[in-house]
Amino acid sequence: MSDQFPRPIDPNEDPYGYLGMTKNPDGSITRLSQAQTPGTPASSDPSNPFQVSKDADVNQSKGTWARIFIPRAAFDSFPTTKLPLIVYFHGGGFVVFSVNTAMFDALYTPIVTEIPAVVVSVEYRLAPEHRLPAAYEDCFEALRWIKSSNDEWMEKYADFSKAFLMGTNAGGNIAYHVGLSAAACMDDLLPLRIKGLILHHPFFGGTELTESELKLAKDMVIPLTVCDLMWDLSLPIGFDRDHRYCNPLAFITSDQFDQVKALGWKILVTDFDGDPLRDRQIELWKKSEENGVSVTGKFDEGGSHGYEALDPAKAKELAITIKDLVESATTS
Repeated sequence: MSDQFPRPIDPNEDPYGYLGMTKNPDGSITRLSQAQTPGTPASSDPSNPFQVSKDADVNQSKGTWARIFIPRAAFDSFPTTKLPLIVYFHGGGFVVFSVNTAMFDALYTPIVTEIPAVVVSVEYRLAPEHRLPAAYEDCFEALRWIKSSNDEWMEKYADFSKAFLMGTNAGGNIAYHVGLSAAACMDDLLPLRIKGLILHHPFFGGTELTESELKLAKDMVIPLTVCDLMWDLSLPIGFDRDHRYCNPLAFITSDQFDQVKALGWKILVTDFDGDPLRDRQIELWKKSEENGVSVTGKFDEGGSHGYEALDPAKAKELAITIKDLVESATTS
């Protein structure tokens, strides 16, 4: 996250400023115009050898939309078979960033090209103007929009029977919650058939701090001060970090994953040792596995939260890992 806010602001000292906002006396926030990073536009520029993209409205009344990415190779020569579909939810702790925030391009392109796949990145409403569950509702609505939008690109290139939900940070949290909701009503989403979840550095929390959170409390990317602020701004008013949106591990039941298992979903949870959130993600991986879910945990040494967005080699490595999951989930 820090690369998006190049100003000399210490997130441990000024989390509001780090996130590009100020706190008003009534508790609301004002987003600072100088903190808004320029977004990257959709483009079918023929000079881009990797992918083409376009934007489409999901719900105009809410201001939600999606960006559709197609591999350049498939766009230039009609593929003999349709491509897997990755529905992506962006990060930002539910309070900042957008589909078109430049850092996410570092993830879109290798996923589109390495798998290859059609990627649909969803723009959802942000907190605190729209607190949870608004983001979940918007992203679930996007699934309904995808399955019935009749968009030319998706009809032509995407295999709706090979769909995956992926998210980074808050998007990983969304993929988890929306995924479980979708598993309970898959017939309503046909012809969209979800095959798995890709939880990339998912954003979870809880009132009792983990060892990794204590060890990396003063982290310069996503320290506890920033996590606390994001949850304060995004959770329903009056609830703490043991709310099920933030701490789903506290609410796991023995039958929670029955539908996920019946559908044969595969789940990937991935992060780095340098992320304060790492222990929560490992716990999710282990608890899911204990409950019989086909889940893989990939936790590399070093790095930081969102590290692949800063390192092209790591972004490509992530895309190859996702490709392995996609191939496993769609051929078994």
